Amino acid sequence: MISSNAGLVPRGILSGQVRRLNDLSQSRLTIPAFAKINWSLRVLGKRPDGYHEIDTILQAVSLHDTIGFQSTDDSKIALWCDDRSIPTDERNLVWRAAAALRERYSINQGVKIRLEKRIPVEAGLGGGSSDAAATLLALSQLWELRASAQELLAIAESLGSDVPFSLYGGTARGAGRGNVIEPLKDLPEQHLLVVKPNASVSTANAYDALNSRTLTTSDVKPILVRSRPSDFSVSFDPSVLHNDFEPTVFQLEPEIERAKVALLKSGAQTAMLAGSGSAVFGIFENQNAQERAIQAIELETGWRAFPCKTVGRSHCETALGPAGELVARLFR
Repeated sequence: MISSNAGLVPRGILSGQVRRLNDLSQSRLTIPAFAKINWSLRVLGKRPDGYHEIDTILQAVSLHDTIGFQSTDDSKIALWCDDRSIPTDERNLVWRAAAALRERYSINQGVKIRLEKRIPVEAGLGGGSSDAAATLLALSQLWELRASAQELLAIAESLGSDVPFSLYGGTARGAGRGNVIEPLKDLPEQHLLVVKPNASVSTANAYDALNSRTLTTSDVKPILVRSRPSDFSVSFDPSVLHNDFEPTVFQLEPEIERAKVALLKSGAQTAMLAGSGSAVFGIFENQNAQERAIQAIELETGWRAFPCKTVGRSHCETALGPAGELVARLFR
């Protein structure tokens, strides 16, 4: 079943009507954490530190988790999530982000965090990274920290390669291991349909497959040779989209390739693997085409589909409310 508004930013969110509970004390804040896709993802080779050098164009989309924060007078970090499969201790990036801020700024306060998951896990959509970035921004606001952009970016990098991008939102280029962010002019709004099949491929497994001997001697080696930084035009052209992980991920999990084919059959202008997988997304000419695809797409048992659209940087900032003001001040 596909909800016609699944993943779309609620009207109140885009108009800046962020839910504030107890405005007098400003002890509570609820904000969205936006998913991301990669318009382009090229793996340039392995770095001496063991990570991979990449060249990527990242894009925030309206599919989002919702995170509520309540500052407390004790020193505890209490995390609750509506998805019981997700850990709520130090294994969770949200918990670790809160702990990193408390340690860095010697905070005596604690926090209760309620995480409502909508971004599927192990999908290449950056849900955990976005949740961590939202936590850094929200708690910087609630705890009234005088954090600099450099300090927040350093904490973000320590949490994961995709976390720095989620501090910026909108459209941006990622270099290094994806952590060196160059904000780009927002592209025209695009209507998307994200499909998450039953198959899952972790980022670690995707990179391992890219480097494995059997794949490197056949499909993957030419990909690595061809992978070079390339300009990304601000005038959107679906034909330039590229993801180096597609051949390896499709070989590992053919079901993911079937999901891409299903999107193309439903009328997508183009479709591509999201990040390192396992979700795929299709781009549609307009909202009418997107809605027709929602009705037409053939989903296998257990597949989930999320209609959404691209989200520009100014919309991200508005949706974050007071935390967005912090983004605009530090990262503009």
